[in-house]
Amino acid sequence: MSRFNPFHRRACLAAISLAFLAVTGAAAVHAQSYPTKPIRLVAPFPAGSGPDANAREIAAELTKILGQTVIVENRPGASSIIGTDVVAKAVPDGYTLLVGTTTSMSVLQHMYAKLPFNAERDFAPISLLGLLNTGLIAHPGTSFKTVQELIAQAKAQPDAVNVATQGIGSYSHLSGEWFGAGSGTKLKFVPYNTSSPYSDLLAGQMNIMFDGLPAAAGNIRAGKLKLLAITGKSRHPAFPDVPTFAEAGLPDYAPLAWQGLLAPAGTPAAILEKLSAAMQKATQNPVLAEKWRQYGGELKATTPAEFAAFIKADSAKWGQVVRQAGVKLD
Repeated sequence: MSRFNPFHRRACLAAISLAFLAVTGAAAVHAQSYPTKPIRLVAPFPAGSGPDANAREIAAELTKILGQTVIVENRPGASSIIGTDVVAKAVPDGYTLLVGTTTSMSVLQHMYAKLPFNAERDFAPISLLGLLNTGLIAHPGTSFKTVQELIAQAKAQPDAVNVATQGIGSYSHLSGEWFGAGSGTKLKFVPYNTSSPYSDLLAGQMNIMFDGLPAAAGNIRAGKLKLLAITGKSRHPAFPDVPTFAEAGLPDYAPLAWQGLLAPAGTPAAILEKLSAAMQKATQNPVLAEKWRQYGGELKATTPAEFAAFIKADSAKWGQVVRQAGVKLD
């Protein structure tokens, strides 16, 4: 029988400690010199779309700050699942990042029993990019002029109010379901899976739509569409005459569309902090900040910990909405 050798044990522990220090030391050096080559920013939506424009704007700012080119790579498809999965399976070295959204990080896991990635486990949050308040957008010819008038009509004539959405399970659809549950109304949702619903909304073939305001802001200001209410704790400075949903009697109606930066899980914390600090600087660009304000939003950066807590809380809200609506896509 072999005898326990304390000197051998101490030697093993010393070797393990040295190996650990070597690994952590190398990681620290890597993080300190990061980045040393271009960074790929995966955008899981089509080129030329609003979210793509936001991604390219922030990529340009990060390029200036980090001293390396940040290249936007569009990977649209399957409700952002394709592009999101690319980053989930990427090497966690800080050179492949994701533009995450409400849909990809807070909603999908509640609608699909099986996804190729786990939103909580497979990603490391870096920072928010920006928030978009949700508006109740209506055709000017509708008979109702306020949220309460809409609710009264929907209760008196169930299914009479047509609501345009960008597809079953889309942000606009689930925002409408949230409104229906909170107001005790039954609305008729019309999905536009492969085309924009705004043409029919402008033509008066659709009554209303729940959505972020980038695509509608211009037509709202031109009087071609009207904004009945907007989410937020207080009135938005870009639409000071528009009441909040809380003012309209729905204080718990609070859907927010957002974008943020994430990395594959396992990315060194020092790199995440460096990218978060870069986002703090990037979001201080006054031109970009004013763009977000003009369409009812807010350009905003956070720490990794703050962003992780934000996603967790947001996912819980959308999970309840999805369950109440009974939306399942597989």
